[in-house]
Amino acid sequence: MDAKAHISDLIAKARAAQKIFEEYPQEKVDEAVRAIGKAVYDNGESLARMAVDETGMGNYEDKIMKNKGKPKVTWQKLKGVKSRGVIRYIEDQGIAEVAKPMGVIGAVTPVTNPVMTPVHNAMIALKGGNAIILCSHPKGDRSGKKTVEIMREALKKIGAPEDLIQVVEESTVETSGTLMAMADACISTGGPGMVKAAYSSGKPAFGVGPGNVQCLVDADADFKDAVAKIIRGRTYDNGVLCTCEQAAHVPKAKADDVIAEFKKQGAYYVSDPAEADKFRKTLFIDGVIAKSLVGAKPVVIAKAAGIDIAEDTKLIVVKLDKTGADEPLAREKLFPVLALYVYDKWEDGVANAAKNIDNEGTGHSAVIHSFNKEHIEYAANKIRVSRFSVNQIGSNSLGGTLTNGLNPTATLGCGTWGNNSLSENLWFHHLINISRIAYEIKDAPAAALTDEQIWSLN
Repeated sequence: MDAKAHISDLIAKARAAQKIFEEYPQEKVDEAVRAIGKAVYDNGESLARMAVDETGMGNYEDKIMKNKGKPKVTWQKLKGVKSRGVIRYIEDQGIAEVAKPMGVIGAVTPVTNPVMTPVHNAMIALKGGNAIILCSHPKGDRSGKKTVEIMREALKKIGAPEDLIQVVEESTVETSGTLMAMADACISTGGPGMVKAAYSSGKPAFGVGPGNVQCLVDADADFKDAVAKIIRGRTYDNGVLCTCEQAAHVPKAKADDVIAEFKKQGAYYVSDPAEADKFRKTLFIDGVIAKSLVGAKPVVIAKAAGIDIAEDTKLIVVKLDKTGADEPLAREKLFPVLALYVYDKWEDGVANAAKNIDNEGTGHSAVIHSFNKEHIEYAANKIRVSRFSVNQIGSNSLGGTLTNGLNPTATLGCGTWGNNSLSENLWFHHLINISRIAYEIKDAPAAALTDEQIWSLN
């Protein structure tokens, strides 16, 4: 396939569709956004089955939750929000903001989310009046194309241009690179190589950094609730999400109670250094994550390490002492294995979490189980991540939910810490250009100030 010719054809179709869509009033734009989100929601089960069978990663039930949950919460947050024409008046500044589409968005999809990421990116792209061209991961190609087919059919049913959403026919390094270079802006939700390619495309790009979510458990936490949430987060879709909890830092005075709770709730606990080393060498081979075990169940991982555990084990918890670069298991693990650290003081726990983050996952996310506002804000000041989730499940909450204020997203920006252009959840307002009308402010207070008043510290 001639990559340049193919992408050029997709771009031409997208531009033609976007020019029509650009004239749509807000209510028709919203109708299109709702239509594609609801269509994927309605087909969540079959798309989940296809994704698991095709990629071999994760589990069916959790993929259903992703395929249904993300478009639902995205629509709820987008519903009623103005994104076309004048979107805001700032009266005291004499400013009116006018939203305009970027044009054609190119978006690369990770193998871990071949359905959820495309529908979310399509919804926020269309909300801003854009067209979008998706490039699936080769191992999730069938799932990605089926998702696009469903969204295009939904557009057709409401009379909107189908070519607002398209998919690259053959996903390769060349086609994805060509797409990013020819689109008006690009979203790269994938590995570091693809993110780097996006930033090297010469076009505005939105990428992600690696996750390594550290979970701090305070002495005042509800340990039963915290453990349940950590387990759910660490095991969600068999641990393939970047938002899954990777390490739990627990207070020494309560460590025995927390460990007992992990065991009670279905964890296999590893404290023996020799056994921990078996898992270490199985999950990281010459410092590289074992791809064959990504998204595998705990019993499969244990078997690969030569260890027998119960078939229904929910996760493997490995007690560690070393942090940062000295410990492979302190890194991001794309399987249901949790590192556990014990700290003496809150400040020590925060320092250990920060060291792991600074080694991998800088700028991404952290979870805190605490009711001590001073402790929470101390951690937020010391750990270099873009978002903190408090007393919630990391895997669900960090990407935005109905019960917190984070924008729902499939692309979690990590700021300059993670070599990203944004330090928040990618949202529709990142995919629009804003023109600002500046009216003269009559009798502006600042204009009457003397130089001495302006240069004062008050």
